[in-house]
Amino acid sequence: MKKDQSLRRAADFDAVYKAGKVEGGRLLVVRSRPTDGTPTRVGFVCTKAVGGAVVRNRVKRRLRAIVTSLELAPGRDIVISARKTAADASFADLQRMLAALLKRAGAVAPPQGS
Repeated sequence: MKKDQSLRRAADFDAVYKAGKVEGGRLLVVRSRPTDGTPTRVGFVCTKAVGGAVVRNRVKRRLRAIVTSLELAPGRDIVISARKTAADASFADLQRMLAALLKRAGAVAPPQGS
């Protein structure tokens, strides 16, 4: 992911937590908030409850790879939080869950030609 596609500042995360729409699943929680047309930015949260540093970083790498493969709608800030169960989930399970949650949150771009 490019730097302009990442949420980095605590104030940006706070804004999504306060005003964002929440969609939750067994493995992940997705918070999404519309912005003023800027490129979609994504941030990742993985607490110590998920596991040690190696496990948390593996989960975040997997989530980053999944996000880069998806076509996200422009003008959104998204925070993806991993639950404890994400540490033991397969890549395919994470991919299915994240795609479903982003679709429910309205953060996936509509198909081309529609």
